[in-house]
Amino acid sequence: MKKIKEEERLPTREVVEKSTIEGVQIFELNKFEDDRGWLIELFRSDCLLKNDYPSMGYVSMTLPGVCRGPHEHFEQSDLFVFMGPGEFKLHLWELRDEDNSYYHHEIHQFGKDNPVVVIVPPGIIHAYKNVSEEQGLVFNFPNRLYAGPGKKYPIDEIRHEESSVSMFQID
Repeated sequence: MKKIKEEERLPTREVVEKSTIEGVQIFELNKFEDDRGWLIELFRSDCLLKNDYPSMGYVSMTLPGVCRGPHEHFEQSDLFVFMGPGEFKLHLWELRDEDNSYYHHEIHQFGKDNPVVVIVPPGIIHAYKNVSEEQGLVFNFPNRLYAGPGKKYPIDEIRHEESSVSMFQID
């Protein structure tokens, strides 16, 4: 039996929405319910490429109408979980020179009505906005530690939201 290299492993979750941006992956979240409540698997190592394995995890609460981003990372991939509460519009911009969709902008809506995992690779500018009337939660499991081990290194981030002339604007 031929052993499959880690780099060749493909995620086994069903892709629920396509992205035309190379490397962006969007997977469904399946809710398993019984008389005790419910369970959702956020990620599994057999559904991720080795480069996407999380190094840390956090949850953020975003108020209605508030946007986080846009920003991008040099080396970090983000593994976002949009499952509610709240609904979010996720904006993605392709800026990698070698890609055919250079300067391409996509908008997707995810959250309690469309729960998904989204993997955003390095070099993709991204932002999300809470478009619901309730507070929204987003989980993130990036593949790099924020500010490196011991928080002693430069942050792997370019923050476009701090520029008033940025072409990456959220309505």
